[in-house]
Amino acid sequence: MPRPSPFRLIPALAASHLRHDWILTLCLVVALAAVIAPLLVLMGLKHGTIETLRERLVEDPVFREIRPAQTRQYAPAWFDEVARWPGVAFVTPTILPLSSVLQVVHPGTGRTELFDLVPTAAGDPLLLENGARIPGEDQLVLSHEAARRLGVAAGDRLTVRVTRSRAGRTEQAEEVLEIVSVLASRAGHLPRIYAPLSLVLDVEAYKEGYGASRRGWPGETPEPHLSFDGAILLLESPLDPIARTGLVINTGFARMQEASSERIRALLGFTPPSRLHAYELLTPGTAITLSNLRAIEQKLRGQERWLLPYVTQVRLHAGTGLPGSPAGLSLTPEQAASLGLDPLPWGGFTGTAADGDRLASVLLPGNVEVPASRLVLGSDGVAPLALELWVRGQTDLDRPVVPVELLGVLRTATQRAVIHDPEGRRFEMARGGYRGFRLYAQGIDDVPDLARRLEAQGIEFIAEVEAIERIRILDAGLSRLFQLIALLGISGGTAVLIASLYASVERLRRDLGVLRLLGLARRHVFFFPVAEGAMIAALGLLAAFAGYAALAMTINRTFAGELAPGERFCALPPSHVLTAIVATLLLAVLASLVAAWRATHIDPAEAIREQ
Repeated sequence: MPRPSPFRLIPALAASHLRHDWILTLCLVVALAAVIAPLLVLMGLKHGTIETLRERLVEDPVFREIRPAQTRQYAPAWFDEVARWPGVAFVTPTILPLSSVLQVVHPGTGRTELFDLVPTAAGDPLLLENGARIPGEDQLVLSHEAARRLGVAAGDRLTVRVTRSRAGRTEQAEEVLEIVSVLASRAGHLPRIYAPLSLVLDVEAYKEGYGASRRGWPGETPEPHLSFDGAILLLESPLDPIARTGLVINTGFARMQEASSERIRALLGFTPPSRLHAYELLTPGTAITLSNLRAIEQKLRGQERWLLPYVTQVRLHAGTGLPGSPAGLSLTPEQAASLGLDPLPWGGFTGTAADGDRLASVLLPGNVEVPASRLVLGSDGVAPLALELWVRGQTDLDRPVVPVELLGVLRTATQRAVIHDPEGRRFEMARGGYRGFRLYAQGIDDVPDLARRLEAQGIEFIAEVEAIERIRILDAGLSRLFQLIALLGISGGTAVLIASLYASVERLRRDLGVLRLLGLARRHVFFFPVAEGAMIAALGLLAAFAGYAALAMTINRTFAGELAPGERFCALPPSHVLTAIVATLLLAVLASLVAAWRATHIDPAEAIREQ
């Protein structure tokens, strides 16, 4: 009969010994289970309670939302930057609250109600996590309260109405939109309409007096204002210092100084007649507007004067097609004659950018060959701007001449985006920014970090940072408490195992000596207490998990009324169960090493002497 392998014999002998001393084994198992079971329950309560609170916050997008607390301007580039921040799940612009109020026609009664209009876009968690679809063009999503008030459901069509007051009369525009979804009640209790940003911007533009051509809503076109860097004032008679000071007061200009002929030629491209006295009006660091020019004109009414605004900050990009930087002049035939200049085909200064054809004009110096095609003028502003110029003739000046209004538009384009519509032959002011935002974090743990980034930019916001921080503090506190209790329990359990296994080896000194006489090596005897420790730990784990399961079921049933379906106050995830098993077996093996060391030092001769 073949002899069994020592590594199979030793575990079998250890199991037989535990069965023989079953009372002592039972005491050790119960003692170990009494240590492990409370730790499992504590771990389950910590995980279940915290995760329940966290899930309630995470599942409710309201706790992941960050809203602005004040109205300010946000450039389009700001939204692109924020969208790249770590932890940002969704961000979209919003408009002024007063502009986002929309009238909705009740399908049954025909009466109208006022609802908030909120912009949305692809990836909006408030919609996607509350049973709604993202609306497309001519579609919308209603909040639960809005649908209840109107008595409508998904698939119905709704008439919305936008009103405004212009020139003393009330105007309105209507649009019929499809309801694609209705939000769950937990998404909010206010009557709201969620629609694409394009509709929201059209509503805002209409209320501001502009039109939305693609919807057939009439209105004006947002025309860019003119801005300049300064102005040259030419007078027949000189001004004394007191008159200069009085001329500057309440006009928006900072100072007034004499201008040399060279300075005027550099700014305007010509040298004024020597009989005229020239002054330069400045506001360093600030643009000159039409209101500043009108204020000067008002103070000089009745006097012969020439007020010529200029632009220096416009930089034309390469490939403009112009032989040099153009000068900006707009003069009536009378003004041009008095200054010794040829008449300009576009006439005098109008102060408006409305006539795109007039502004797209240029006079070329006489020594420049007139090209067969149009010249292209462009500038690098907030948005690149390029337009074709009509060559209207030649000039005696050594620089090309364009209407000064054109340079005023180009200077404005350095601060605000300006669009040139070649078909409509006009300039339009593009949207410079938005007045708010909707921002959602990917998780509640990302909210505090995003809040700090917004705070660093000086943005005041509203977020559930305090509620989230309380959960994080509670989680950290419970973790420290669990670690302290676990340390105490593990220390006690390890001490019990060490003492028990060491005492067991001492009781079995004669038996272990006989095993050595029968041919087992030291390394074989070494594994005897290790096997016993692992078996006791395994039995203790089984008893502990049985006790934990019973107590966890009792706790969850007791608090069932406080929990939503699927929630538990006491729960252990599989990773925690595996960690508890591995940690307990590892500690049991480590605790048995002292007894194993003692077993290897038992002399077989002692067994013979005791026989």
